[in-house]
Amino acid sequence: MKLHKLKPAKGSRRARNRVGRGTSSGNGKTSGRGQKGQKARSGGGVRLGFEGGQTPLFRRLPKRGFTNINRKEYAIVNLDTLNRFDDNSQITPKTLMDAGIVKKEKAGIKILANGELTKKITVKATKFSKAAKEAIVAAGGSIEVI
Repeated sequence: MKLHKLKPAKGSRRARNRVGRGTSSGNGKTSGRGQKGQKARSGGGVRLGFEGGQTPLFRRLPKRGFTNINRKEYAIVNLDTLNRFDDNSQITPKTLMDAGIVKKEKAGIKILANGELTKKITVKATKFSKAAKEAIVAAGGSIEVI
């Protein structure tokens, strides 16, 4: 095998179809678009979801639900994640971001009571679940809503 003798396998490379370049090309005159009509025109064709004038599917289906534009989304932190901090430490949103527990603060941070807390810590967050409050206080820590 020599470099100057290399060539692609037979049938692996196909020449581009050059449309509208004379009758002998096999796609001359109308360029494979047929005779007249909407699809033969430049820029012709129908939009996505068009069903020939019949009421399209997306309009036939009923609208459901409601999206609240003022919805607040909180970054969620579970109690067992807080065990990685030392005893008597203060945990703030900044501390959680620096530790890589929370990527984005969003509308604030909410502490949930998933898992068990073994450390005595002070937690400052936007929201706490009722069970999380009780668990932090029971472990000897304290909470502060910011």
